[in-house]
Amino acid sequence: MHAVAVLAMDGVVGFELATPGQVFGSAADATGAPLYTVRVCGPTPEARASAAGSDLFTMSVPFGLDELRAADTIVVPAHETTAPVPADVAEAIRDAHREGRRIASICTGAGLLADIGLLDGRTATTHWRHVAELTGRFPDVRFDADKLYVDDRGVLTSAGVAAGIDLCLHMVRTDHGAAVAATAARRMVMSPHRGGGQTQFIAHDDAVLGDGPTAALMLWMSERLDRPLTLASIAAEARLSVRTLHRRFLASTGVPPMQWLLTRRIARAQELLESTSLSIEEVARHSGFGTAAVLREHFRRRFATTPTAYRRRFTVNGTDETRGVFHRNGTRGRRS
Repeated sequence: MHAVAVLAMDGVVGFELATPGQVFGSAADATGAPLYTVRVCGPTPEARASAAGSDLFTMSVPFGLDELRAADTIVVPAHETTAPVPADVAEAIRDAHREGRRIASICTGAGLLADIGLLDGRTATTHWRHVAELTGRFPDVRFDADKLYVDDRGVLTSAGVAAGIDLCLHMVRTDHGAAVAATAARRMVMSPHRGGGQTQFIAHDDAVLGDGPTAALMLWMSERLDRPLTLASIAAEARLSVRTLHRRFLASTGVPPMQWLLTRRIARAQELLESTSLSIEEVARHSGFGTAAVLREHFRRRFATTPTAYRRRFTVNGTDETRGVFHRNGTRGRRS
């Protein structure tokens, strides 16, 4: 049986600690026999579990680093701590990697793997809020903020919290095929595969106006998202040359003006899809994309999903037509 070891030290995030046990524990063969054993391992016999910065409970850690080193797969959840990685933990994970074991992380567990050198030269992901920080700390790692999970030559990383479920289901699918993974997902009332990347979950705060020299102009643009703004018309409003406008936007926001405008329009479309019952055509017009076809193309490029699928996932007051539900057998359907 495939052995999975989950690392647990002080500050381990409780949800992510439990995720591998739930997913791998739900995977069984055609006779119902389990396909994995899951062990919680750590450098000390006890550890504090946390959630959102608060301690939840103190737990016993039944297995040590020898069991972690010998596992077929090691999963490293996020740990809410600023303490350096203990030398014996780093050595155990490196030894396992050298011996060909599969190493995976959930959320900011990627920071631990990067800290001990396992992500150098690889593509990885982590929670979108921490991508910039980890990119600065580990320039030899290519962090992709959009991916729910990344599988790079036997070292796997996932985005925040619930993306750990996607990652573990991916590993089950890789080991035993889509049917086994789908059955495990149904047992958890979970979609076997979520469409799109984590960009669709990012809060709409990446284009704040600030108080710099272009703040008034950005406010003017934000109030006219549904209008056919051009680079020339924006420069004319600012009484600047196009070249100067471009330079000032790069200095203030890090992106050119038309890219900033596109980000704001996408954010407006997200807000309208989440909070209104406007048709996709109306959302496209109100957010400045003109037609539903153009809006769909931008959603496909940015989120790898469609406006309709996005609305189903995020609507709060949606109608029956826009709110998918799970039947008890795990398939997706409509409310009856």
